[in-house]
Amino acid sequence: MKTTRLPRKATVLLAGLVLAALAGCGSADKGPAEALGTKGPAKPAKVVPAAPPGLAGMPPLLDPHDVYAADRPNKLSPVVKDFPSRVYVPNTNSNTVSVIDPATYRVIDTIPVGVQPQHVVPSWDMKTLWVNNNRGHTLTPINPATGEAGKAVEVHDPYNLYFTPNGKYAIVMASMDKELVFRDPHTMDRVKTVPVTCYGVNHADFSADGRYFIVSCEFSGELLKVDTEKMEVIGQQKLPFEGAMPQDVKVSPDGKTFYVADMMAHGMWVLSGDKFETPKLLPTGKGCHGLYVSRDSKEMYVSNRGEGTISVFDFPQNRLTKKWELPDGGSPDMGGVSADGKVLWLSGRYNSEVYAIDTTTGKQLARIPVGGGPHGLAVYPQPGRYSLGHTGIFR
Repeated sequence: MKTTRLPRKATVLLAGLVLAALAGCGSADKGPAEALGTKGPAKPAKVVPAAPPGLAGMPPLLDPHDVYAADRPNKLSPVVKDFPSRVYVPNTNSNTVSVIDPATYRVIDTIPVGVQPQHVVPSWDMKTLWVNNNRGHTLTPINPATGEAGKAVEVHDPYNLYFTPNGKYAIVMASMDKELVFRDPHTMDRVKTVPVTCYGVNHADFSADGRYFIVSCEFSGELLKVDTEKMEVIGQQKLPFEGAMPQDVKVSPDGKTFYVADMMAHGMWVLSGDKFETPKLLPTGKGCHGLYVSRDSKEMYVSNRGEGTISVFDFPQNRLTKKWELPDGGSPDMGGVSADGKVLWLSGRYNSEVYAIDTTTGKQLARIPVGGGPHGLAVYPQPGRYSLGHTGIFR
């Protein structure tokens, strides 16, 4: 068979047509073909989110310079906005909780609970109030929507109660047992027990990033520093005062400083939580006991239980600016600030009464009779996204 050869010029032309056809295949949806030797369009770099600076699972702070930014006046979470405004007062000697209507300054209900109730504590999710029945070895849940108490849960030595900032654990301050007990925040089942060598663990507060918390040991005059995630004590120190009895603990709005009330040193210990150095004492008044931050994060109210006064500490000025005296004296102890920030509520530990105090003038608005030995009362609801425990530490 005879083969016919194409002229060289025709062969080159045909090859060009074939290459053009191939270039067109598959390129209809990809735009013009790339020129030979070019790099082509650069692919966008994959963005890897930075690891959060705080404790894993902790909601980020609304303002990195103010841990209390979520606590502004009347900024109630959708979870609590329909709850009736009440003041829940645990009466240690009466084994009851008095319920006060803050609008009328009257006790509207008395709830029987366990033996020696010490504090009323909002849960991390803010849906439950837990009454710490210290000597009854139970926690009594109260539904803040209805004011009704539920079935008590067995928990040994619950003097006080806190929650990790990520809501993963409840932390029972087992004062007499000398333990910090990490528990399931809903069932209260024991997860881990951390024995301590100090006496009387009772109050605490968390660092801004939630990675550690500072604990006061009332009966041995010591402080602990605890790693939240590892659930381990990583620091311990004796306060430099003979007979010290540290009480409430509160971190500054900027998260840099911790304040620890001391009822025998009659003032607040001031220290850096990060450095955990030897603290300095700032005298406030006899029997310094409870610490509560104002709704604008500018002031802290300090109850002086032994002299019936409230000192006011100014954060920006870093000094005490005012002192309010209760008429006819009293024993202002634990409490909280109203949702609108206008009223400071404190229990009168040795006077079977509760005080309502104007936060602008320091004037006593009401003195309300309750049961015997009123202690860690909770004002509820309060602004904030979640609770760290005690009588209401919200962030």
